[in-house]
Formats: sequence, C-alpha cells, structure tokens
Amino acid sequence: GSVESITNVKKIVEAIDEPVVVVVSALGGITDKLIETSRLAAAGDEKYSEEFNAMVERHRAMVEAVIPAGETRDALNVRLEALLGELRSIYHGVYLIRDMTQKTANVIVSYGERMSSQIVSALIDGASCYDSREFIKTVRKHNRNLVDFDVTLRLTLQTFARMPKIVVVPGFIASDIADGETTNLGRGGSDYTAAIIAAALNASALEIWTDVDGFMTADPRVIPNAYTIDELSYNEAMELCNFGAKVIYPPTIYPVRV
Repeated sequence: GSVESITNVKKIVEAIDEPVVVVVSALGGITDKLIETSRLAAAGDEKYSEEFNAMVERHRAMVEAVIPAGETRDALNVRLEALLGELRSIYHGVYLIRDMTQKTANVIVSYGERMSSQIVSALIDGASCYDSREFIKTVRKHNRNLVDFDVTLRLTLQTFARMPKIVVVPGFIASDIADGETTNLGRGGSDYTAAIIAAALNASALEIWTDVDGFMTADPRVIPNAYTIDELSYNEAMELCNFGAKVIYPPTIYPVRV
C-alpha cells in the first residue's frame, strides 16, 4: 500500500537464504478502483477515464519511488505501459458498448496483480516473474471458479521443476482449464494462491505477511485490547476464518492442512 511497505518486501525476501516464491496482491486499493472504474465505464460515465488515469499515475509514481533510474526501470516501464494500454482499451470498449460481461470483469481485475508482480520482480534483486494463470487452473461449477487441484499440482511442479532463487507470482488470478480465459480465486485470493503453491512444492513454510501480527482474539479496530494468538491448529484456524476472522482468506488453510 505504500513505498515503505513494498520496500520492506525487498528487505524480507532478500534476507532469506533458501529459494522463495513471493506471491503478491495488487497495490493497496487498486482492486476496488479497478472494479469501480468498470462500473463507471459500463454506465457510460466519462469519469471512468479520470479514475483510470489516477491508477496509471499511482503505478508510475510507485515505480519512480522504488526503482532507480536505469535499464531496469526502463524495461519495467515498457512492460507496465503495455499492460496499461491493454487496460485502457478494455475500459474504452466497455464504455462504448455500455455493458460488461463477467469474462471482461475477470480480465479487468487481473491487471492489479499483473502490474504489481512486475514492479516487485523488478525491485527484488535476481527475481524472476511467473504468470500464475499458466499453472493455476479452475473449473466452472455452481457459478463459481473452483481450483482443479490435480491439474494445478501437475502444472505447478512442471513450472517450478528448475526452481530459481526467487520467483514472484501474481496472486488471485488463474485461468479456466477448458478455454484458458482469465479467472480468479475470489477477493483475498492471493493468500490462497500462496497456499496452493506451497502445498504443491512441499514448501518448508508458508508465511502470510499482512498489516497485523497474526490471528487475534478480536478485531483490533473494534476491541483495542485484542491480542495475538501465539499458536493455532489448522482446524482452529479454519474455524476462525469461517466465523469471520479476516486476517486470512478462508480457503487458504485447506491446501496446506496436514
């Protein structure tokens, strides 16, 4: 959400000795902004263009703040401008036809993670960037996109067969197993992406870095004296998630549960 936060990611990851997969969400607030801009465009409201331009400036400012001038920044800007150009065209199309399908909505919200992963991979020394849509596959059931774990496991193992020291992966996004169209794992799905990859690769640990220290006894914004719970079983963590604990997206626990 800030220059300080994204710089902390670099420090945390570069301090790890073993190979690491870094799963990133969109920059803070961008997913909501992508959705709201879609609604404006679909309603024929020209203000969508202002909202889009604000997102453009947000990403450009982040790059300028965290990536030193030079070849790395120049190459990153080329990739980002290509993504922003695609997104601009999609929004313009939605505005012209005054309609937005679910397929289009899925593509639009994917840009948040696709852009943030490019920024983070350029920021972290020696990092490679993989597209999670190539190995996390979903099937459409009961009007929901559900992970096909058999195919996803096989493709994840293939993708990471030669594991680089650091890999950055966009969270949240996936693709349909039948037609390859962009799908997603639901709001909060970056945690889920990380859990799927960790389980497939039999990782030594899955760490969810967020703005609180862990599961707490209550929402600290409501209960000031809430405190962090030192240790939970997988079952206890799943129950807390299902009963409203927002620190972790509920499906996250399932893939890594032992």
